[in-house]
Amino acid sequence: MNSMNNIIEDIKAKFNPEFHEIPKKNQISFDFKSDQIHAVLSYLKSKGWKQLTMLTCVDWIKENKFQLVYLLFNWDEGITIQVRTKIDRDKPNFRTIIDIFPGAEYYERDVHEFFGVTFEGNENANKELFLELWDDIPPMRKDFDPLAYSKKKFDVRDYKVDFIPKEGEAE
Repeated sequence: MNSMNNIIEDIKAKFNPEFHEIPKKNQISFDFKSDQIHAVLSYLKSKGWKQLTMLTCVDWIKENKFQLVYLLFNWDEGITIQVRTKIDRDKPNFRTIIDIFPGAEYYERDVHEFFGVTFEGNENANKELFLELWDDIPPMRKDFDPLAYSKKKFDVRDYKVDFIPKEGEAE
């Protein structure tokens, strides 16, 4: 745990995060202001967190915010660090991190497609990745209504049940 404490103290002294916690063994989470993210990610990469394991997004609809969550892994330390920040949900724009982690290109495309976040500087961020010909709001947003979408896109079908199990038979 000494190593974890040293990491926390180092990050606190250098960047003054808004919040930090240890959600589980060998994982530290930090919340930062959005204008700090690039400096924090660059610093962590220089300190051994060379693997961007994931970039994802959380929709905090009641706060009108999206939270970007970057997961970094340090193979020497065996520690994962979550770097989190919140951005405006109405105009979800954020600067790309592909200059720090080139593999982020596809994660940013995924977050754009499923949440609508635009990553400035990533020329491919708006390319379709999974949802070809999608024409509705991004489907992972909490205000997306999958039932309304299905009713709009697909015909209602009647299904004929031609097998009714007898009592005691597997369904």
